Amino acid sequence: MPHTPSRLLAEGPRVGIRHFTLADGPEFTARARESKDLHHPWLFPPDSPQTYEAYAARLIEDRTKAGFLVCERDPDGTSEGTRGGGPIAGFVNINNIVEGGFLSGALGYGAFAHAADRGLMREGLDLVVRYAFGPMRLHRLEINVQPGNAASIALARACGFHLEGFSPRMLHIDGAWRDHQRWALTAETAASG
Repeated sequence: MPHTPSRLLAEGPRVGIRHFTLADGPEFTARARESKDLHHPWLFPPDSPQTYEAYAARLIEDRTKAGFLVCERDPDGTSEGTRGGGPIAGFVNINNIVEGGFLSGALGYGAFAHAADRGLMREGLDLVVRYAFGPMRLHRLEINVQPGNAASIALARACGFHLEGFSPRMLHIDGAWRDHQRWALTAETAASG
């Protein structure tokens, strides 16, 4: 059987990353609906065809955004599905990409319930960071996390991000302005870590 070339942008032992497509809508929204309890009150990924289409279109078309799906790989690494990668384990988005002298972006991410606590998002976030500092040529990445979101803070820390500060009432989420911790990583810090 001929091998289909991978559409993955980067691969690790258990996951690969690739860009969003509109065709991912049914799987992504089903996983988002299954994961509502895991995500609430921190995250509200699209869970209907209409909201997914608008969300994915922004990630695909807007130059200030880059969306990555974290996809599981088969244990033998041979089956990658038709779009590249296996089941969607989660997602990592780089938002507010600024070019010029700043070369930075703000990360947002989420695991789906079936993949939580398996280390897949750690591997996926590491791949996105390497891709951002490599082919995307960014210099700095920032993660803004609500102080009570222990899982997200643990992931940021595990991937080498450093706490830089605290921003009161920074983002409007779930009907209120929420405090956030700012975690950051630069290309130099990542290379030396």
